Amino acid sequence: MIQPLDLAAVKGELVSRARELGFGALGVAHVDLPEDERHLLRWLDAGFHGEMHYLQRHGRKRSHPEELVPGTVRVVSARMDYWPREAREAEEALADSAAGYISRYALGRDYHKVLRKALARLAEGFAERIGPFGYRVCVDSAPVLEKALAREAGLGWIGKHTNLIARDAGSWFFLGEILTDLPLPADERASAHCGTCTACIPACPTAAIVAPYRLDARRCISYLTIEHPGVIPPSLRPALGNRIYGCDDCQLVCPWNKFAHAASHPDFKVRHGLDAPRLAELFAWPAAQFEERMRGSAIYRIGYERWSRNIAVALGNAPCSAAVIGALERRRNDPSALVREHIEWALARQRSRCAQRDSSA
Repeated sequence: MIQPLDLAAVKGELVSRARELGFGALGVAHVDLPEDERHLLRWLDAGFHGEMHYLQRHGRKRSHPEELVPGTVRVVSARMDYWPREAREAEEALADSAAGYISRYALGRDYHKVLRKALARLAEGFAERIGPFGYRVCVDSAPVLEKALAREAGLGWIGKHTNLIARDAGSWFFLGEILTDLPLPADERASAHCGTCTACIPACPTAAIVAPYRLDARRCISYLTIEHPGVIPPSLRPALGNRIYGCDDCQLVCPWNKFAHAASHPDFKVRHGLDAPRLAELFAWPAAQFEERMRGSAIYRIGYERWSRNIAVALGNAPCSAAVIGALERRRNDPSALVREHIEWALARQRSRCAQRDSSA
């Protein structure tokens, strides 16, 4: 059994080992989150979570790690940079209506596996070093308030767009946690530095940031293209533009991202040309090709149907094109009623644009 006086040294070793494993920073948080619990409950009461019913399913456990894993007294929070510097410029990809825009975090391999493996190695190594202790590794795999815990661990503050921001690293990073019964020295809560800046709020294409620090997920493009299983509201479809998986607009305008670090982990390098994929080509993929190309990617989790739905919307938003209309027509009898509905919407948009172009010629 380690002595309390050794815990500061243990924490220092954890920080050093975390950097060796590719993490940009590591901190330790206490488990008391009363303010964040109240904020979560108000957010859920407003219905802003949409169909993400799992956010309600675990009750108090989401804001009480000690109830999720009995014996937990600290949460080790770590961040890992993912910005793919070699990728096509995000703004350039967004402006290319023939290309699909994929959130920068999903251009490489699935981060869940990468972070989980690294955190498990970190915890297992210390169990060998100091003896057995209780812990659980979490990477979006348990109901925890990861951004609030990261803030309490000193890793950054929650910005007005509700993402975590670090003064020395911007916001292009993943978060992971180790819930533990080791009473490690807790870090100081990170102070906020958004100041009077509100650049992220008007930058949101669908006005999903309804107030500073308040996001209506039902309008958020990341929710609509990833979490939402059904029909994308027609009123919001034009604002999706060519975004087919997630959205980065609020991060792209954040001035703190001038300090962002490029990903060092090789698994976050761009795969399969996903930084500038052609929409018509993607839409021509059969299900088997989606399975082959997207297996091992975070995109794989949404499945072929939602992937196709999203691309159909982007094709509907593209300029009038015979190639686009042809791509949509070829899948007009798609087995999925969800996909067919979005194809018909896209075809109507395309024909209207073509008619306007021809009448003004």
